[in-house]
Amino acid sequence: MKKILIVDDEEKLRGLMGRVIKLEGFEVIEAGDIKSAWKKLDQADVDVVLCDVKLPDGNGVAFSKELKEKYPLPEVILLTAYGNIADGVQAIKNGAFDYITKGDDNNRIIPLLYKALEKSELNRRVISLEKQLGERRSFDVIIGKSRNLLACIDLARRVAPTDTTVLLLGETGTGKEVFAQSIHQASNRAKKSFVAVNCSAFGKELLESEMFGHKAGAFTGAVRDKKGLFEEANNGTIFLDEIGELAPELQAKLLRVLESGEFIKIGETHPTKVNVRVIAATHRDLPKQIEAGEFRSDLFYRLSVFQITLPALRERVADIGPLAKSFAAQFALKTNKKIIALAPEFVAALETNPWHGNIRELKNVIERSVILTDGPVLNVESLPFEMQHPRPQGGKNLSAFSLDSAEKLHLQKVLNYTNGNKAEAARLLEIGIATLYRKIDEYKL
Repeated sequence: MKKILIVDDEEKLRGLMGRVIKLEGFEVIEAGDIKSAWKKLDQADVDVVLCDVKLPDGNGVAFSKELKEKYPLPEVILLTAYGNIADGVQAIKNGAFDYITKGDDNNRIIPLLYKALEKSELNRRVISLEKQLGERRSFDVIIGKSRNLLACIDLARRVAPTDTTVLLLGETGTGKEVFAQSIHQASNRAKKSFVAVNCSAFGKELLESEMFGHKAGAFTGAVRDKKGLFEEANNGTIFLDEIGELAPELQAKLLRVLESGEFIKIGETHPTKVNVRVIAATHRDLPKQIEAGEFRSDLFYRLSVFQITLPALRERVADIGPLAKSFAAQFALKTNKKIIALAPEFVAALETNPWHGNIRELKNVIERSVILTDGPVLNVESLPFEMQHPRPQGGKNLSAFSLDSAEKLHLQKVLNYTNGNKAEAARLLEIGIATLYRKIDEYKL
C-alpha cells in the first residue's frame, strides 16, 4: 500500500485531507511540524509528501530541498494558503513535484497525488535497474568460471552493498585491484570516487602526505595546501594495496580513520572528517607480521572484518584459456593485428605453467606472443623458450605434447574442480583412490 505523509500544523485540515486520501486506498501518515515529519520519514518508506509551506518550526520550501537530498525517492507537493510566484519557482528548483494553493486547488490534489505516485514509482524502478545493471557490469570484468573464483565473486557480491571494510588476500597478480573496483561499482558509493594507492610505492613521509594531505609550509616544498587521497575518496572508496608495507606510524593514523572517521593533516591542528569505505589488500601473511611486531594487531582486526582470499592462477587452470583469449583480443587491437584463435598446444602450454606471477604474468606473456606472431593464430613458438621447453620439477619430465602431460593436466583440473577432495576426484575420474594417490605422487601434484 502506498504511503502518503501529510505535514500540516492545522490538525482539522490535516485530518480532513487524510480521510479523503484514505478513501483512495492509500495509507496516511500525519505530522504537525518538520521535526515530527523527519521522524516519520525515518520510520516509514513514504511515497509522497504533502507539506504546508508555513510550519511552526520551519519553511516547507526549504524543507523540501533537505528532504530530496536525504530521501530522493518520495515526491513532494507543497501546499500554501498564500501562493506567490517566487516561492513556487524556488519549490520546483528544490525538487518539489508541484506547488499549489489551498482552497483554490483542492480539486487538483487527488489527480496530482496520482501523478506524483507514478513518478515516485518510476524513480524506484530506475534506481533498482541501475543497481542491478551496475552490479552485473561490475563483476562481469572478472573473467573465469572456476569454482574457487566463483566462490570469491559470490562473497564480493554479498559484501559490496554494505560499508564493511574488506581485506583481499592472495599472491601478487591475482587481481585484487580488479576485485576492489568491482566491489566499489556494486556498492551504494558507485557514483563517488574510487581511489587506489600502493602503500609500497612511496617513502613514509611522502605516503603520509599523499594519503592524508598537508598544510602549506608544513615542510620544505609544501608551498600550498594539499588534499590527501582520503579526502579525494570522501563518500567513496579507497583501495589500500600492499597494506602490509605500511609504516607503523601510518598504521596508527589509519587505525584512527577506521575508528573515528577523522585524521589530522601534516601541519594542521584540527581533525578532518571523512566518510570513506576502506578496501585493503596484501600478499603478505599479516598474522606472521603481527608476531614479528611489524603490523598492529588492532589494525588487522579492523581491516579484516570481511576477508576474501583470491586463488592463484595455477589453482584455477580452467580460467587460463578464457583469460588468454581476452588478453589476446586486447593486444591484437592495440597492435593492429588480427588474432582469431589460440592453438590447442599453445593453451596446453599455458595451462601447465606454474604462473608464479599469476594473471599479471599471463598478461605479459600474451602481449609478447601477440607481438611475435605474424599469422592469425597464436602458436607455441611465440611463447618464451622456458615455456616451450619446461624444465622438470620432480616426477616425470613432460613435454606439452605428451600423453602424460595431458593426463597430468586433466588430473590437476579435476582436483581443482573438487577443491582438493581426492575421494570425489577419484569418483569423477572413475579410478581407485590408491591409483589417484599414486598418480599424484608420480606427477608431483
